[in-house]
Amino acid sequence: MPEPIPVAAAVARRFLVLRHFLAPPRSLPPEPESVLAVIDRLGSVQFDPLGVAGRNHDLVLHARIAGYRPAWTDDLLYRRRLLFEALNKGLSILPTRELPWYRHTWDRHALRHEDGIFAEHPDAVEGLLDRLRAEGPLSSLDFEREPPIDWHWGPTGRVRAVLEALSEAGIIGLARREGNRRYYDLIERLQPAELLAERIPEAEQIRHRLLSRFRGHGLLAATGGAELWGGTVPPTPGGRTAGPRRVALVAELVERGDLTPVEVEGVRQVRHVVTDELPVLAQAEREVEADLGPGGAGPAVAFLAPLDPLAWDRDLLRSLFGFDYVWEVYVPAARRRWGYYVLPILFGDRLVGRIEPRLDREARRVRILGVWWEAGFEPLAQPGFVPALADTLHDYAAFGGAKAVTWPRTRTGRALAQALEGVAVENDGPRRARATIPSGAAAPGDAVGSSGAAASGGATDAGAVGGRPARRSRPESSRARA
Repeated sequence: MPEPIPVAAAVARRFLVLRHFLAPPRSLPPEPESVLAVIDRLGSVQFDPLGVAGRNHDLVLHARIAGYRPAWTDDLLYRRRLLFEALNKGLSILPTRELPWYRHTWDRHALRHEDGIFAEHPDAVEGLLDRLRAEGPLSSLDFEREPPIDWHWGPTGRVRAVLEALSEAGIIGLARREGNRRYYDLIERLQPAELLAERIPEAEQIRHRLLSRFRGHGLLAATGGAELWGGTVPPTPGGRTAGPRRVALVAELVERGDLTPVEVEGVRQVRHVVTDELPVLAQAEREVEADLGPGGAGPAVAFLAPLDPLAWDRDLLRSLFGFDYVWEVYVPAARRRWGYYVLPILFGDRLVGRIEPRLDREARRVRILGVWWEAGFEPLAQPGFVPALADTLHDYAAFGGAKAVTWPRTRTGRALAQALEGVAVENDGPRRARATIPSGAAAPGDAVGSSGAAASGGATDAGAVGGRPARRSRPESSRARA
């Protein structure tokens, strides 16, 4: 086993934002091929259907790709089929060319369902498959409603549960999505025959899937909880813990040269870098020594998705970035510290705060429900931060199809709106953010959107979208928790 390479904490932070295409943010070209570049680098991106601020995978891609549009990913998934959805770290978007290395996930679910839902509801299985063979892509709404049965997340309509089980077993797949409605078809109609026919030894598939977590994050240890490693190593006979086996497989990946161990200043446990990314680590060291900004660029801001791969390891966020982050979407409202759908704010290679945006699509408006800063960070006093924030808000509004951004009636909202007033946003030419204080309002709003768009300010109730309580969509059966 090679000796770990010592890495300074500042270099580790810089390395992570560089390898995540976040130095600077939104720097990849505005084209669908940039989606492929991100997913090729990260190995997979988690899918979550909740869209109050944008779906998780869209937020991940928006942070990295200039002018990102969700339709690009949908086209790559459901028309060009260069990407596909499967279980990896929860439900994930993966490169289609890697499908044979995830086949064992289908095979293991098929074995489990053969003794479970398939054996208990054979008539439903055959009936659904017959309809799909005859009629092509169908959703659960195309079948008669049936009484619910016990399923992953509790009682679920039998048709929906059987469709999900068939999908988990790789017998059918997603033909398309319409909103959160899933349309299924036979897998052989959706994926290339040569990839479906290819068989990789299961041990190699398991190594590949384990390596995908290191590709996704970039600086993981060999240990951690299920939120990091769930599903990577199948249980051994007798149900013994997968932890020791995972540690042994990580050692194999090091011996094979796929991973390189590093020892990060101030961080417990040996971490691992994908060996092919050692040149990026060297670039990070050069930048830090030369006192350059990330990627050699000026100040820049990004909003990170709740399940962004950079944020997977919450222990590392605390020890390396000094940032304590919990996605509180599953936390009862009375117990939340921050809010329902709060995004970390990245400034350069520092996590400096958090923001809770809502996309009010009907009003074409971004409503900021709250913003919080880390201790010691003064946004208005930080050189370059306000213009960088304005640029990010402009791009986020465009991503959400919004023409305006409004802030809450708080002292922080007032200060930010006033600071953003008149800031030139460099994106497809200069644009100006304009803050206004509506008559009788306690605090101003600001406008960061299409050229000339103005936003009224004012308060927005936390958890509300367009004046109505925010509603959660029903979770996917494989919904990831964080």
